[in-house]
Amino acid sequence: MARILLGVSGGIAAYKAVELARLAGKAGHSLRVVQTPASLNFVGRATFEGITGAPVLVDEFEQDPARGAYPGDPAPDHAPISHLALVERCDVFAIVPASANTIAKLAAGLADNLLTSAALACQAPLLVAPAMNDRMWTHPATRTNVATLRSRGAAVVPPRRGQLASAGEWGEGRLAEPPEILAAIEEVLAERAADAGLRSLRGVRVLVTAGGTREPIDSVRYVGNRSSGRMGFALAEEAARRGGDVTVVAANVSLPHAPGIHYIDVETAAELEQATARAFEYADVLLMTAAVADFRPASALDDKIKKDGREGLSLELAPTSDVLATLSEKRRPGQLLVGFAAEHGDGGVERARGKLERKRLDAVVVNDISRPGIGFEAGDNEVTIVTRGGDHPVARAPKEEVARAILDRIEALRAGETPTSEEVSQA
Repeated sequence: MARILLGVSGGIAAYKAVELARLAGKAGHSLRVVQTPASLNFVGRATFEGITGAPVLVDEFEQDPARGAYPGDPAPDHAPISHLALVERCDVFAIVPASANTIAKLAAGLADNLLTSAALACQAPLLVAPAMNDRMWTHPATRTNVATLRSRGAAVVPPRRGQLASAGEWGEGRLAEPPEILAAIEEVLAERAADAGLRSLRGVRVLVTAGGTREPIDSVRYVGNRSSGRMGFALAEEAARRGGDVTVVAANVSLPHAPGIHYIDVETAAELEQATARAFEYADVLLMTAAVADFRPASALDDKIKKDGREGLSLELAPTSDVLATLSEKRRPGQLLVGFAAEHGDGGVERARGKLERKRLDAVVVNDISRPGIGFEAGDNEVTIVTRGGDHPVARAPKEEVARAILDRIEALRAGETPTSEEVSQA
């Protein structure tokens, strides 16, 4: 799944951008749309909003209700500048249709509306699909402007020959068909992935646990924690983006499921242990992000506990299994295990080092949940990756960016000699 920023400029062919958005969403991509004011004469905001499930922006100074987030992403805690936030998160910026006027602005580096401002700030690949009258398309100025964009690395889906908007007109200038444009977008994405090494986990089986377990007290109540599963899901999606074969054991996570990832939903620590143990047999990398309960009620009632004038209630707790330690004892040569630790206050990194050695792990990712705005239920995180080679801090950033940093470190560990179970037991 990729994040596509779709720019729509003025022209009758704007109606085809609606079909492109529908096809891209059906293919599993996440879209945001920016429109030029002129494009509103042909297609209104509500049409794209209905298809993408996200607000459409037209003016540089209007507030983005989604705060730059794409569908399926958590919204940032702050309100960023709209055109900067959208391009920072996108994997490709596709301008469909691209009018002669917009192409001229792009070539000249003008930024007089939201679309052109976003294009000037965008570091992701740019794709333009021109559509205009044939005389405008063949004009030397347009040809020069298109050549300029190509020389800067933009992908161009040239217009096709056919019936034009003016009655009785026929020529070269008709927007390419939406399936063809989507194929070109996905080709650009594939090239970007290859260039950035984002297929570096191709063939690697990645197992992620996410969320927080719930241990029943009775038929209504449970002992649980505040883990939302966002960090685990961000890691899973980034691993899949890099070509990994990803399985997620999700404990009570309500976030959207990304295409191409296998999800196993569980509730309790025992269910998570069973599902993870089965999948671990085939995994190459385990990312144990789930917050697994350390204790469970010693006995759970099938019925609901009634208050019935009670002044209090005593609850006896029994320890749960240490899932990660158990899996570490069963690891086979070549498997890489990463633990996660939510610590509160000072000393978290030191405790993580102890966990690294005690459970014979390859890395522990630790964060301080006492700090506001990070960790549980937040869109941002700030972590330290503890390995035998040292500590690797990751500054506060959206969890998607933190996931990229964690996987970069994992790939660095895999590039070295991953400890065998015998080597780990001797450490």
